Amino acid sequence: MSKTADVVIIGAGAAGLMCAATASYQGRHVLLLDHSDKPAKKVLMSGGGRCNFTNLNTTPANFISANPYFCISALKRYTPHDFLELVERHGIDYVEKGPGQLFCANSSKGIQQLLLTEADWAGVDLRMKTSINSVTTTADSVQLSTSLGTIDAGALVVATGGLSIPTLGATGWGYDLARQFGLDVLPTSAGLVPFTLHPELKAHLAPLSGLSCTVSVTCNGQTFTEPLLITHRGLSGPALLQISSYWQAGDELSINWLPHANNLLNDLQQLRLQHPRAHFGSWLGEQLPKRLATALINLLEEQGIKLPERNADASNNQLEALANALENWVFKPAGTEGYRTAEVTLGGIDTQQISSQTFAVKNLEQVRFIGEVLDVTGQLGGYNFQWAWASAVACAKNL
Repeated sequence: MSKTADVVIIGAGAAGLMCAATASYQGRHVLLLDHSDKPAKKVLMSGGGRCNFTNLNTTPANFISANPYFCISALKRYTPHDFLELVERHGIDYVEKGPGQLFCANSSKGIQQLLLTEADWAGVDLRMKTSINSVTTTADSVQLSTSLGTIDAGALVVATGGLSIPTLGATGWGYDLARQFGLDVLPTSAGLVPFTLHPELKAHLAPLSGLSCTVSVTCNGQTFTEPLLITHRGLSGPALLQISSYWQAGDELSINWLPHANNLLNDLQQLRLQHPRAHFGSWLGEQLPKRLATALINLLEEQGIKLPERNADASNNQLEALANALENWVFKPAGTEGYRTAEVTLGGIDTQQISSQTFAVKNLEQVRFIGEVLDVTGQLGGYNFQWAWASAVACAKNL
């Protein structure tokens, strides 16, 4: 069996479906292939099943890349408001959970159905459960050997995503293909991922699984003030997921447990004066979940910061040590949960070799790469979906 198409797109996720529909609306005959059994699986599970589909406050500063200027053009050409207009046109109810963070009001299925409906209306030929055996290029075309047979196309778009969540079908195929064409692939790692803890710290915190509080966490010059969540494996929640994209193995993290205190040392000194017979642990239990406060006091005592039974008996040095420990609690994670639970993949195809206008490989115009397979990674909060939409549309409009 032999087929022909103007464009073959590999990967029926967010970027692939968006690119396929946009290109097909422009009159291109588009064949969209995926090895999985269902399209847009990651869309369905994202945002806790409600899909944080964009962020109205998207800027290039919300992305991590060795080439930070690469994303600017596409983000300008297809904005969050452009995608929001599409969402509203499909009648999908949405809510703004955090500043600019738009989620489906009900279920991620709304965004999945939007993408599939657009692809259907545009006339995209979608084929699931299709494997790619080989890809070869000629001067101005591409030939694929697939489980469907041989496919000849004028252009190939690779939208295969990264390595995150392999149970949903993620593989490194896109990186392997890039290397076949002589492209550099920057080192990859799990991003937006929970941390694991060493046994000693885990013994203190694992019994508190499910507790959450707002903290500031800092690593490598980056700070995020958002909720932290204690899990039975380690630490998660938006603050830890955000900082994980800037953390490297062996780095320490610093947590400020009371980020909204303007002058913590002064607060503790006033507490000593106003409640001399109380214990600082009682006060901390009012600022944080009580069980967490108790665990922190125990941890601090193990580190040599021991407080007297009465506030009145605490020395200035003890109060300074307590304030510093609560504002700058430093620890070294054992690692992360890895690609198994990571929301994104850091690194990827070096964008120095890709046109920021067309997403074509320089000197190989008929091959394009879009979405997460490139070395562009968004922070938590809808930015990665906006990159999927923007890179897809920018590519499709130049096919």
